[in-house]
Amino acid sequence: MSDNIDAELQKANQSGSLPAIIRFFLISLSGLHPAAGLLGAGASAWSEAEQKHFNNLLSAWIKLQTDEIKEIGKTLAEVMIRVDKNDDEVQKRIESPEYLRLIKKAFRDWSAAESEEKRKLIRNLLANAAAKRQLCGDDIIGLFIEWIGQYSEGHFQIIRLIHQDPSLTRYEIWKEIHGGQVREDSAEADLFKKFIQDLSLGHVIRQYKQTDSQGNFILKRKRAKKTMYAKSAFDDKEEYVLTGLGEWFVHYTMNEIVPKITNQQTAAS
Repeated sequence: MSDNIDAELQKANQSGSLPAIIRFFLISLSGLHPAAGLLGAGASAWSEAEQKHFNNLLSAWIKLQTDEIKEIGKTLAEVMIRVDKNDDEVQKRIESPEYLRLIKKAFRDWSAAESEEKRKLIRNLLANAAAKRQLCGDDIIGLFIEWIGQYSEGHFQIIRLIHQDPSLTRYEIWKEIHGGQVREDSAEADLFKKFIQDLSLGHVIRQYKQTDSQGNFILKRKRAKKTMYAKSAFDDKEEYVLTGLGEWFVHYTMNEIVPKITNQQTAAS
C-alpha cells in the first residue's frame, strides 16, 4: 500500500494537469506515512512483547494521521467550493506560492481532534484569503493562523460578543457567557481574567478610549481611589472594543463565504 501511495504522489507531483492546490495537498501527505516505516525499522531489536506494544501504538498513530488527513481534505474541499475559481485573479491567487505557504502554515500543526470550531475558522480564513481584494497582507493572515492555534473557544466567545456589541464591560461579557456570579478568588474568575489579558496583550481587544479627529487616543484624568478593594475581574465600568487587528480577524475568520451553487446543483434541485 505504501508503494502505491508513493507512486500516486510522484505522479501527481510530475503532472501539470492537476491544480497546484490539489497537488500541494497530495504531496504534503508524503511526510506522514514514511515515518511509520522508519520507526518500524528501528523496532527489529525489540522483544516480542515490546514489538506487540509498539505495533499497537503505531496502529493508533496511523489511525490518528488518517483522521487528520481526512479533516484537512474536507477543509480544503470546503474552501474550494467557496471561492470563485472562474475568476482568473482568484485562480491565480490560489495557485500562487504565497497562498500555498498560508495553507502549509495553517496545517503544519494541525490537530483535527482539537475543535470543529477552529477547523471552521481556518476554512473561513483560507476562503477569504483567496479573494481578489484583501484588507491586509499575507503576513497578517499568517498572524491570524497563529491566533487560531493559540486561543481557545473561550477566547473566541469573547471576541464574538465584543464584535456583536461593542463597548461591553467585563461584567456584561461574563453575564452573557456564564450568567451566574462567582467569587473574585475563584478559579473561574482567574480563568476569565486570563482570557481578557491574553486578548488584550495580543492586541485583539482593548479598553474603549476616546479619540480625536485624527484617531489619537485621549488620556483620561486619573481619579483618586476611594476603595480598599482591588479592581474586580467582573468590572462594570471599563468598556472593551475590538482593535483594528481584531476587526480584521473577525472579517477573515468569522464571516463565512456561502458555497457556490453549481449548474449541477441547480438542476438537481
